[in-house]
Amino acid sequence: MSILNQIAEYLYLKKKDPNAKSTQWMKYMHGINRLSIILFLIALVVIVVKLLLR
Repeated sequence: MSILNQIAEYLYLKKKDPNAKSTQWMKYMHGINRLSIILFLIALVVIVVKLLLR
């Protein structure tokens, strides 16, 4: 699976693979990854806004 497909699944832009094996620990890991990607994107938006308002 490519990195872009995985990110699209984390951000709910693409449906998950129904054949993929899922365990409780994988769900935790994907949740933490989803949170970190969302926080990173928010931080990028804040940085861009600060640079534009200078």
